[in-house]
Amino acid sequence: MSMIRKLAIVGFLISLLSGAAVWMHAKADTPAVYNAEDTFSRSEDALMYLRILREDDSLKATGTGVILSADGRAATAYHVVKGAERIEGTLRDGRVVSPIQVIGYDEQTDAALLQLPDPKDGKKKLYDYLPIRETAVNYGEQVFALGYPMADTPIITEGIVNNPKAEVNGRSRILTSAQVASGMSGGPVIDRFGRVTGIISGSLRTMNNIHLVIDMEDIRSLMLGSSK
Repeated sequence: MSMIRKLAIVGFLISLLSGAAVWMHAKADTPAVYNAEDTFSRSEDALMYLRILREDDSLKATGTGVILSADGRAATAYHVVKGAERIEGTLRDGRVVSPIQVIGYDEQTDAALLQLPDPKDGKKKLYDYLPIRETAVNYGEQVFALGYPMADTPIITEGIVNNPKAEVNGRSRILTSAQVASGMSGGPVIDRFGRVTGIISGSLRTMNNIHLVIDMEDIRSLMLGSSK
């Protein structure tokens, strides 16, 4: 075999190996994509069924919350916890956590930040939680909405982002077609990569099957304020 032919073969093998290395690196950098079944399985332990109680412990309202950190910081919609004398949450495994404190809120954006009690109970030292998305959502992006329309009955719905930044009654809102039922307010809207991209706020009365979502930028602002 001539020297030129040998060099050509070596060059071909080097380029083949380099291409494989680039492909493997690109594949490693691509985040996993989850369907509805995967999303619910990965998210259910970070969901809470919230009970809003009056001073005499009678039930005022119910809603949903989502845990965002291992030490028990969580988010919900402010209208769910407004005027609460006491808040208690029930986790998917049946544990009741109380009292839950409101440590930040913005009535204008409907965002509320909660603090769960110290999770150290001798068995489980940290709370399950979901990661927060750092970037804005896009038109048409697939999302999932989770929440508790009834006690002990979490559900998941699927839809798209209809508008990533709509002005609604002076508030910036994400609009989604993922179905929302009463009681799901305060629950998370999750992207296909398993990240919380918004918090359910309500429904748009002027359009059927279009629902309002608090942007995580509003929640992040509360988290930054609470850490000062």
